[in-house]
Amino acid sequence: MLASVLWRSPRHVVSAVPNQDSARSEEDVVTEPLRIANASGYWGDDLTALRRQLEGGPLDVITMDFLAEITMSILQKQVDRDPSAGFARDFVSQLDDVMELAVENDVKIIANAGGVRPEACGRAIAAIATTKGLNPRIGVVAGDDLMADIDAWHNDGVDLSNMDDGRRFGEVIERVSSANAYFGAVSVLTALEQDAQFIVTGRVTDTGITLAPMMHRFGWAADDWDKLAAGIIAGHILECGAQSTGGNFTDWRDVPSFHNVGYPIVEVDADGSFVVTKHPGTGGLINTATVKEQLVYEMGDPSAYLTPDVVVDFGSIELEDVGPDRVRVSGIRGAAPTNLLKVSMSHHDGFKASGAVMICGPNAREKAEMFKEILWGRLPEFEATLTEYVGADSTWGPLAPSREANEIMLRFGVRDHDKAKIREFAKMLPAIVLSGPPGVSVIGGRPAAQDVVAYWPCLIPRDLCRADIAVFTPADVAHGAELSWTSAAFEGPSGPGRVDPSGVVYDFPSIAPTGDTVTVKLADLAHGRSGDKGDTCNIGVIARHPAVYPWLVENLTADLVKQSFTGISTGDVERFEVPNIGALNFLLDEALGGGGTLSLHIDAQGKTYSHALLSIEVEVDRALADLVGATVIEPVA
Repeated sequence: MLASVLWRSPRHVVSAVPNQDSARSEEDVVTEPLRIANASGYWGDDLTALRRQLEGGPLDVITMDFLAEITMSILQKQVDRDPSAGFARDFVSQLDDVMELAVENDVKIIANAGGVRPEACGRAIAAIATTKGLNPRIGVVAGDDLMADIDAWHNDGVDLSNMDDGRRFGEVIERVSSANAYFGAVSVLTALEQDAQFIVTGRVTDTGITLAPMMHRFGWAADDWDKLAAGIIAGHILECGAQSTGGNFTDWRDVPSFHNVGYPIVEVDADGSFVVTKHPGTGGLINTATVKEQLVYEMGDPSAYLTPDVVVDFGSIELEDVGPDRVRVSGIRGAAPTNLLKVSMSHHDGFKASGAVMICGPNAREKAEMFKEILWGRLPEFEATLTEYVGADSTWGPLAPSREANEIMLRFGVRDHDKAKIREFAKMLPAIVLSGPPGVSVIGGRPAAQDVVAYWPCLIPRDLCRADIAVFTPADVAHGAELSWTSAAFEGPSGPGRVDPSGVVYDFPSIAPTGDTVTVKLADLAHGRSGDKGDTCNIGVIARHPAVYPWLVENLTADLVKQSFTGISTGDVERFEVPNIGALNFLLDEALGGGGTLSLHIDAQGKTYSHALLSIEVEVDRALADLVGATVIEPVA
């Protein structure tokens, strides 16, 4: 069936298919450490980070991550309104500020800032280079846009079912507005091999833009799975910017300063081991705890972290503090990737709106509940509604402490395919201010109806895709010349999607119990990090001491986490053990109100969930509590 699919018309002149023969000869391989920095963890990150990284010390490469599933949807909405949009203009303006400095220091800058229009982003970079009298080589990685193929694939029997909930693609095919494959390092490697200094891509993975320069520098073969896996882990640690250098750290009081926070740098050796560090004299903090928190972020199954380049076993990672703000990472194992690539689609899925009123005390919660009854009693039924008591329990739900709030931001949200109903909600919200209890004010005026561009993830055979790569100089396109494109096909060996078990048995220290049970906060025993993947939230919980880990394994069960998030996570909760870093990873399905742009939640990405879980009270032997210096919670008399 697949053979009859008509592929998009080629604009390619070369096929670059990676294989085990792609490694360079020994005399060509560079063994000097490669210094790769990060200067952006998301679209909207600190606009001064790129200059600070360039000025802070010697670097070889800077990577910048701009894309997430929700970002692609936002960029597509921008293109629908303005055909000249669709890429991260912030990146172009940052590059405008530092291009001379990057050229002078011969630093390569790689970013997936191209969004849904990478060629336009590349041409924008060429334009600013021309104004500066510079002529650097610019690489563009495209080809991830699959919209031209989706209908044909669907008609030809390619399974495009939603990989999260199993829904059939036919339900949304008429409403799909974008479809982008997740490419890996190979596409960026092709641009590096053509000596590009500034490279922009579409939907290349956050880790792929980091792995590619390692493959290029050290001549790693495309089937040297352990080294590729190490590159992916390095990329995972870098990809969220300051989140690995003290940002969002559970023990934030231990961070010496958040002023001028240093963004992460990895110093990579040819064998794949690397040190995580930052520029001297910068704020923030790097130790094994900050690195562990970043490792568990969006981890999923630790034995099967799937990427287009390699499957990584997070359970093989070894960490060691080797100096102030220096952590060595080694021992990483990998295996052949699966024969599938992930595709992120967006489709129109109705409308939503949210708005809020401020309720002040006394009796703020009681007043807020009355306004809730007033509003919903005056409106029709919606496909989805949400009421949140911000300042009381909007993010923690049943885990929030019971207390009388002095003021509450009462936040309402609705979602429906009938835009008229959304408008009715928008008109009614400010209309209730004078018809209920006292002490209320509107925040922000009448809510506006927003188009919902929903996320549809699926998997397709990797041999259906190829990356399009163009490398050019500003002089090449000064007079509107067409770009010359090459291609990188995603062929080669594939595996089962899992690394063979290592057989390593970890021996954790034990302590002599006292028999005296005390109550402590889970936060005194562990630290954690949480984040989203669609409608699934992951919560990583990391033992503060090796002796705590066996207690976590025995007591912090999936059932307990499910019970703790009653009313928030309506799906299954799955637990994974990561003994090498003393961590447990929980996946909470159906926990984010649909996830992405579908969600009505104020915390649509589950960023607060780890600290909600860490707030629970648990009973432990006093010896364990004393070991970690936990504060014992005395019973109320």
